[in-house]
Amino acid sequence: MEPVVVRLSDSVTIIHGDCRDVLPVECDAVVTDPPYGIAHKSGGGTGGKWNFVRHQGVTIAGDSGPFDPAPILALGVPWVLWGANFYSDRLPGCGWLVWDKREGIEDMEFNRSDSELAGQSGSKTVKTFRHLWHGICRATEVGSHLHPTQKPVALMEWCMDQAKVPQGATVLDPYMGSGTTGIACIRTGRKFIGIEIDAGHFETARKRIEAELMQGTFDFSGGASAPTHNDEFRVGCKPSSGTSCSANNRGDK
Repeated sequence: MEPVVVRLSDSVTIIHGDCRDVLPVECDAVVTDPPYGIAHKSGGGTGGKWNFVRHQGVTIAGDSGPFDPAPILALGVPWVLWGANFYSDRLPGCGWLVWDKREGIEDMEFNRSDSELAGQSGSKTVKTFRHLWHGICRATEVGSHLHPTQKPVALMEWCMDQAKVPQGATVLDPYMGSGTTGIACIRTGRKFIGIEIDAGHFETARKRIEAELMQGTFDFSGGASAPTHNDEFRVGCKPSSGTSCSANNRGDK
């Protein structure tokens, strides 16, 4: 598919397309929750990265095959990759970030994992973030069910802090989903580039990020501008902002 680039502000660019057709993209760090192939390992059907039946048969693009992090690693920037325990054999040595979704509530019954793991480059430590997130039992964003594997904004903010991503740096999320990483970037003064292949999730992310920009938490450009299709930011060309992308690398998705 031909990537479609939408510039929401001077600090935020989102791309509707396959990240395999867009990478490499110039950025300072990658923070993402990719489709890591649990459906592939379980044979599809009722398995996968989330409960297939519970989400009315909804699937995530790429979850039916093994995930290859090589295109992300090739960018040569710090990274935080969720679900890294499922493809750790394809990663260099890393530290681990643990999200405790029960937040210490031992008697809560979870039908999925109590915690999730992310690999973090440039570290050998294990750090834990406790944030309740189970159905309607959530510490934040109660009632916000926008994506089958949606994560808390606070978690993604914590990830960027752990990776020591400075304010003003550009964070790339090549599997943007509903745009949570983008929201976290806006709230903490980082710039954001997000890529999403699913049209429905892309539209959800666009609306969420637009609304966040309108609140003006961190204003890089004098106010959020109206979203536009920016022909300068096309695959294979260099936009005036200094971020570039080309279709040189492809990887399993």
